[in-house]
Amino acid sequence: MLLADLTQTSRRVAETSRRSEKIAALAECLRRLAPDEIAIAVAFLTGETLQGRLGIGPSTIAQARPDAAAPSATLSLIDVDRILRALAATAGAGSATARQRQLTELLARATGPEQEFITRLLYGELRQGALEGVMLKAIARAAQVLLSQVRRASMLAGSVPVVAQAALTEGAAGLQRFSLRLFQPLLPMLAQPARDVDDALSQLGVAAFEWKLDGARVQVHKSGDEVRVYSRGLNDVTAAVPEIVEAVRPLPVRALVLDGETIALRSQGRPQPFQVTMRRFGRKLDVDAMRRELPLQVFFFDALRRDDEDLIDRPAAERFDALVETLPSGLRIPRLTTADTAAAQTFLAEALARGHEGVMAKSLDAPYEAGSRGSGWLKIKQAHTLDLVVLAAEWGHGRRRGWLSNLHLGARDPAADAFVMLGKTFKGLTDEMLAWQTKTLLDLEVSRDAWTVYVRPELVVEVAVSEIQESPQYPGGLALRFARVKRYRTDKRPEEADTIDMVRRLFAAQVSRTV
Repeated sequence: MLLADLTQTSRRVAETSRRSEKIAALAECLRRLAPDEIAIAVAFLTGETLQGRLGIGPSTIAQARPDAAAPSATLSLIDVDRILRALAATAGAGSATARQRQLTELLARATGPEQEFITRLLYGELRQGALEGVMLKAIARAAQVLLSQVRRASMLAGSVPVVAQAALTEGAAGLQRFSLRLFQPLLPMLAQPARDVDDALSQLGVAAFEWKLDGARVQVHKSGDEVRVYSRGLNDVTAAVPEIVEAVRPLPVRALVLDGETIALRSQGRPQPFQVTMRRFGRKLDVDAMRRELPLQVFFFDALRRDDEDLIDRPAAERFDALVETLPSGLRIPRLTTADTAAAQTFLAEALARGHEGVMAKSLDAPYEAGSRGSGWLKIKQAHTLDLVVLAAEWGHGRRRGWLSNLHLGARDPAADAFVMLGKTFKGLTDEMLAWQTKTLLDLEVSRDAWTVYVRPELVVEVAVSEIQESPQYPGGLALRFARVKRYRTDKRPEEADTIDMVRRLFAAQVSRTV
């Protein structure tokens, strides 16, 4: 397939707001792909490349763009992927010049619309409405398989292009080979916010309440004596956390996949701040020294596999039973199963008194929905927080001159494949955070004016808010009141940010309490 054909599909998807039309356009395109084009096309249409982030900045792209475009379309998807692979492999002395030359050669072979598509793809700004959920439905339609089969395979594979390749070339039989494999981590299940204990119980009935720790999410795989630890972003962090390896290796089971949280505790057992725990995951560490300074403790709350049993499709109650049968109490998160508001409230108060964020409330019937913000998991915190994406930042004044300070904050809008601005804040930022965010946001810059630097929406920040209010100033009709930065969530992807629909639900609940 020519890149021009894919570009035309991308335009059709971007120009319609109807999900059904997006799915139909994508499915029609997918049916026309050759087997060796499928993974490339699906990656491009979801705003990614098979090579991941290529580390090409705006200045390189601007300098590489030729004065003229190609008069006719000749670039194939295979051509573009081959050049991007060469770009990704170029490193060492003189690599910047070589990469710019390769990019110039690619863009010189592209027509005007193709140049625009490629540059937006490299910028990370190709937001055309082909979010993962829409693409999965298009794959199911094009391959004539069940959507549930595609979703499950995607959850286990952690790669939509790989699943598309299997579905479109092998059908349902190809999807059946995806299973939970040891040392192939899967995306973590996520939670939605609940207003309070009563709200959680009204949604779930009898629920399992767990302490919500302000630590680092970890997924641990064990096969015999081999233990590997993966971060929320599925990175192998085994070398940085020997305590976790030592805690799991002696367990009397042959194979395990566990989901949990690791946290640095003070001598009295109270938690260190999240940023302190995350120091254990730095790039260049003297692990032994860091271990002495900041010892970690791990607490598991879910079992996804035990020996030859896949547990992800089992009800949570069965997974919790497997956890109790396998792990000593010191490795398990404190849990209370109840339908009683008073008991749950007492459990929440104990978690807060020990310095933790709050509690999780979990349905006993829910399967493990990897990578999804399922309704079976609810989080209850003392102060309400939102995970939002930084869209831009304004230069500071006075003592903050020279730093990017006032952040523009957005919630994710899955229907439009975009982010909806909810307001700004410069509160809660320490000098250390200001320096870090200035450097980080300048690396994400896509444009600027006299006061503001606009960035790729990739950086997630946790913001505490006193309330949400109606506002005609912002396109979503809502604004944050007294927003304050708590911390940056470098362990989270923008796809994990809270949605505008979630913010609207919180606003509706807030209004109902005051009526």
